[in-house]
Amino acid sequence: MTGNNTIKQNWDAVMDERQSPLKNLSLPTAHMVMQLLAWMWSAIFSLSLGSYLVFGVTAVFHVLVIAGIFITLMVFQKADEKSTT
Repeated sequence: MTGNNTIKQNWDAVMDERQSPLKNLSLPTAHMVMQLLAWMWSAIFSLSLGSYLVFGVTAVFHVLVIAGIFITLMVFQKADEKSTT
């Protein structure tokens, strides 16, 4: 039960208005601060997850662009070799 008790204590330290550092603020102010913190953490996790999920798409796009550059370079080199012979 120690693990569950530790989780509850940590949860209460952040989420319980009677135990968190926001206990010294008025209830409406503490509520607004908690709402702003919730919005901030929601944005942080959304952006980090979005970046992680989009990474594959951007990696494929970069590989395609680089491959296109190399294919174009090879075609130009072959054309240049044929024009000099």
